[in-house]
Amino acid sequence: MKYIILLHTLLLSVSVLGQRSLTLKEAEEQLQKNNLQLLAEQFNISVAQAAVVQARIWERPYFSAEVNAINPQDNIFFDAGYNGQKGAAIQQLIYLGGKKKNEIEFAKSNVGIAELQFEQLLRNLKYKLEQTFYTYYFDHLKIATLNIQIGILDTLLNNYNIQAAKGNIPLREVVRLQSLVLNLKNDKNTLINDVIEAQQQLSLLTGLAEPIEALANEDEIITLFKGKSIIKDSLMSLALQNNLDFIIATKTAENQELYLKWQKSLAIPDLTAGISYDQRGGAFQNQVNLTVGIPLMLWNSNKGNIKIAEHQVEQMKRHKEYAKLELQTQVEKCYSLWLQQQNQLSGIDNSTSQNIRMVYEGMIENFQKRNITMLEFTDFMESFNQTSIQINEIKKAWVLASISLNYITNKSIF
Repeated sequence: MKYIILLHTLLLSVSVLGQRSLTLKEAEEQLQKNNLQLLAEQFNISVAQAAVVQARIWERPYFSAEVNAINPQDNIFFDAGYNGQKGAAIQQLIYLGGKKKNEIEFAKSNVGIAELQFEQLLRNLKYKLEQTFYTYYFDHLKIATLNIQIGILDTLLNNYNIQAAKGNIPLREVVRLQSLVLNLKNDKNTLINDVIEAQQQLSLLTGLAEPIEALANEDEIITLFKGKSIIKDSLMSLALQNNLDFIIATKTAENQELYLKWQKSLAIPDLTAGISYDQRGGAFQNQVNLTVGIPLMLWNSNKGNIKIAEHQVEQMKRHKEYAKLELQTQVEKCYSLWLQQQNQLSGIDNSTSQNIRMVYEGMIENFQKRNITMLEFTDFMESFNQTSIQINEIKKAWVLASISLNYITNKSIF
C-alpha cells in the first residue's frame, strides 16, 4: 500500500507547471475542435458540394441582335425604323443523352468520397491520439518507478560515500552503487525524452499550446480492455463492412463507373434551339422563325476521353481488389499481435506484482542491514528495474494492440 501511495505521489510530482491534464475523451474533444488538419479537410466537402451546385447549372441562353448599318438604296445610316431592318434571336443549349444527369450523379459521388475521406482523417487522428496517449501514460509510470528506485539508491549512495570516506567500506562498493544509479538515471532520461515527444504530439493533435499530461487510471484501462472474446473471422467481417480505407476504395471504383457513364453521354451531340425575329431581311415582313441546330457526329465523338475512363475503371477495380487483400492481411497481423500480447499479459497478475514488490522491499532492508553483498544487491536491482519496465511495456503493448483492432475494424471492440 505504501508503494502505491508513493508511486501516485511521484506521478503527481513529475507534472510540470503549465501542463494541462486531459482524459482521453477530453483530448478527443479538443482534437475535433482544434486540429488544423481536420479543419482544413472540411473544406474539401464544401468544395465537392459546390461542384454539385455547379453541375446543376445549365448554359446561359444566347442572345444576338442585328441593326442595319448602311442603307445604300436610300443612302441612310442605321436605318432601323419602321421601314428599316433589324433582327434579334435567342438560343438555348439543350443537353441530350442524359449528360447533365450523369454529371450531377458524378458530382454527388465526389461529395460522398470527400465525406468518407474526412471521416477517415478523423479516424486516423483519433487512432494516433490514442496511441500517443497510452504511450505517454505507461512511459510516465516507468519514470515514476525509476524515481522510487533512484531516490532510495541516492540515499544509500550518500551514506556509502560517508562510510567510504571514513574507511569503513571499500571504495569499489561505492563505485558499483554509483554505476547502478547512473544506469537507472540514463534509463530515466531516455524515457523522459520519449514522454516529451509524446507531449508534443498530443499538443499538436489537440491544437493546444501548453504541454498535455495524460490523465488516466491503470486499473480502469486494464478493465476497459480486458475480458473480450475475439473471433478472427468476425474481425474480418467487421473490417470488410466498416474499414474506411476499403470503403473509399469501393466508392472510388463506383465513382469511376459514373465518370465513364458521363463521358459516354458527352459523345451525344446537344441540341441548340431558339427563336429569331427579322423585320425585313427574310421572306416575309416581321418574320419570326424557330431555329434548331445540332453538331454532326463526324469527328469528335469523345473517343479518347471514353477510352481513358474505361482504363481508369479497370485500374480502380484492381485498386479495390488490392485494398481488400491488404485489409485481410492487416486484420491477420493485428489479431496475431493482439493474441501474442494477450498471452503475455495473462502471465502477469496482481500476485506477481505484489511478490516482486515484497522481494524488492526485503532486498532493500537486507542490504541496509548488510545481510547481502553489494554484488547481490546491484544484480537484483538491475533485474528488478528490467522486470518493472517490462511489465509496464507488456501492458502498453497489449493496449496498443487492442486499439489497433478497433482501428482496423472501425468499431469499438474494446
